[in-house]
Formats: sequence, structure tokens, C-alpha cells
Amino acid sequence: MQSGTEDPGAAPRVLVCDDTEAIRALLRINLELAGFVVEESTDGRAAMARLIDTDLPRPDVVVLDSQMAPYDGWWAIAAIRAHPPLDPVPVVLVTATAGELVSPEISGAGFDACVSKPFEPEQVVEVVSRLAASGRAPRRRP
Repeated sequence: MQSGTEDPGAAPRVLVCDDTEAIRALLRINLELAGFVVEESTDGRAAMARLIDTDLPRPDVVVLDSQMAPYDGWWAIAAIRAHPPLDPVPVVLVTATAGELVSPEISGAGFDACVSKPFEPEQVVEVVSRLAASGRAPRRRP
């Protein structure tokens, strides 16, 4: 499984996972305008199936909605972090629940950034751009 940016000329790849078509379209359009190649999935299980498909280039960043049925973003984050080849992939959690907003550094949940709904598309593009350029910060081990 290779990252989409292992080819220096390749555009960074983003997997957007949200069960609301309008949110996926909003993110896709804005990320594509910023130069990303965007793929979409509708729940955490579909996202995980796409991520473990070794015949396709691995996305450079994954954007997950926290609340999807039946497999939500929290399920997907746990599945991603439990699969060692995917550990380097940064994850952006998008949430409509203010109580879920926790710093990635202290949450231990496995996401690298959190964006609250409602959001400005530019906010997500900025976070995804930063993570695509820098990758995941090394995790601190206890």
C-alpha cells in the first residue's frame, strides 16, 4: 500500500467519510479546488474497506464524521489505529457535538485534528493541507 504522495508530482489524496451527501460534496469541492484528489465513503466500515485495499493508493489524510450509522468515526479511528500499516495516516475528526471537542494530544483517541460543525470549508482545507504536508506526529508511548 503506497501513499498517494510517494510520487513527488502526485496530488495529495484525501478520503472524506460522512453519511451526509451534502457535507461530502462541500468537502470534496473545496479540497479539489485546493489541489487534492478526493475519494468519498459513507460510513466508517466503508472507509476502512477502502483504506485496507492494497490495490489502491493510500490516502494521505482521512476526514471522518464522528456520528455516522452504523459505523461512526470513532469506530473507524479505532480500526485505523489497530491496523499498523495505517498508523501513519493522519485523521481529522469532524464533529457536531461540542462535548466531543477534545485536543488530539490529550484525547488518546487516535485523531490528529478536530473540526467542529458547522465549519467553514477553508478551515477543513487548512487542517488537511497541514496534515498532508507534515504527516502524523509521532505518538507518545507511556
